[in-house]
Parts: sequence; structure tokens; C-alpha cells
Amino acid sequence: QVQLVESGGGLVQAGGSLRLSCAASGGTFNTYAVGWFRQPPGKDREFVAAISRSGSTTVYADSVKGRLIISRDNAKSTVYLQMNKLKPEDTAVYYCAAKERSTVMYDDRRYDYWGQGTQVTVSS
Repeated sequence: QVQLVESGGGLVQAGGSLRLSCAASGGTFNTYAVGWFRQPPGKDREFVAAISRSGSTTVYADSVKGRLIISRDNAKSTVYLQMNKLKPEDTAVYYCAAKERSTVMYDDRRYDYWGQGTQVTVSS
């Protein structure tokens, strides 16, 4: 069973950048596909990006393509979300999630393990 801890959130001005990290422990990290999701204030949780076990496949929500980049370092058991050209509508709690022996997935209901979330606030 893997445990996930997100970090790197904060307050940033529109147009700025942040890098979120999702550190894993307690499992064989390279057997897990990992996704990032976010929950804006007053809204449902939504898919942001996902990465395959090896890192060779990445997928993104249309709203973040070209601005956010997901990557992973299996030696460090960490997945990253580089967030560039941030917009106020990117304001949300960001969560990482993992599922063992899986390909990339868009559906949050299919992930088994979740972090506690990290707040990202983008001011206009």
C-alpha cells in the first residue's frame, strides 16, 4: 500500500509558475500510474493530468494543455506537476492519486490511493 504526500502549493500571481510534488512511500513506486486532480472552490473534483508507470505516456485535460507538465522520477518515488502561465481559474486544491498496475486513467473513481491535497491560489 502506498502513501502519497503533496507539496509545493501556495499563492502566486496570474502568469506565474509553481511546481507541485507528490512523494510516495510504502510501495514499489514504478508499479503505480499516477494522476493529478483538482477541486476548485464550490465545484467537483476534476482531472488534470496523468502519467504511466514508466513515464512514457502522459495525458492532460484540455484546459491545462500547453501550460502544465506532469513528470516522474521513479528513483525518488515522486511525481511532479510543473504549472506555468497560471490563471485565476487554476485556483483549487490539487490532489495526486495512484493505482497499481494500471495505465493512465482520467476517472478519479478508479484510483485507489490519494494524498491529502495542496492548495494553489492564483491571484488576478
